[in-house]
Amino acid sequence: MGSRRSTKETSEAASDPASSVSKEKKSMLVEGYPVEGLSIGGQETCVIFPSLKIAFDIGRCPQRAISQDFLFISHGHMDHIGGLPMYVATRGLYSMKPPTIFVPRSIKEHVEKLFEVHRAMDQSELKHNLIGLNVGEEFQLRNDLKVRAFKTYHVVPSQITYPIATPEIAFTGDTMSDFVIDPDNADVLKARILVMESTFVDNAMPVQHARDYGHTHLSEIASYGDRFQNKAIILIHFSARYYREEIEAAIAKLPPSFAGRVFALANGI
Repeated sequence: MGSRRSTKETSEAASDPASSVSKEKKSMLVEGYPVEGLSIGGQETCVIFPSLKIAFDIGRCPQRAISQDFLFISHGHMDHIGGLPMYVATRGLYSMKPPTIFVPRSIKEHVEKLFEVHRAMDQSELKHNLIGLNVGEEFQLRNDLKVRAFKTYHVVPSQITYPIATPEIAFTGDTMSDFVIDPDNADVLKARILVMESTFVDNAMPVQHARDYGHTHLSEIASYGDRFQNKAIILIHFSARYYREEIEAAIAKLPPSFAGRVFALANGI
């Protein structure tokens, strides 16, 4: 499968050099919210809600992420945080206001050191507001919007922050399905929109393999069908081994309780 994927990418690049750019710009409307971004397992994840000026994770810093005022980093893996210095630097280049960046408190000191290194090399200020949150902590973004961090389960320290009113949107980043059965995360499964990973979608990759690497398999999502009360579920972080058609076919096989409310952010696939 890996070699097939490489051949596919090579042929697409040759026929359309701008293919990756055009895919990045595609958006979908979910529960009244435009949703944009890219999410390919191990390569880059950045999920954007432009009407809220919010981005979840930064990947390699796609162009559309730069105009988002608030950035939420789920954990320190490079495919989720690699574009962070570029995000801040580009906003400064365009004379935009310093962004507010949320990270798990456990990695806040490392992120501060990251910016110190880039300031020394780039000779720029890299202005931003960096906020570390622990599980359960909240922060008021503005009068009508606040965020709360909830617990996730990955191979490195991670936690996710989500905008709450009802809550409206919950983002899981990379996490095993254990978060679904965590009683402290009940609100996550009631959020209007749940954005969660589904790295593997077929039997070629067993559930245990996904769990060994701190990820979720689509079959696990199906098995917990009665727990998801969300109006919409956006699946992200698909393995690069899959074609878009394979992902859509797998989602079509989900139990009837998921019908009409599951979306795939498969830009770049």
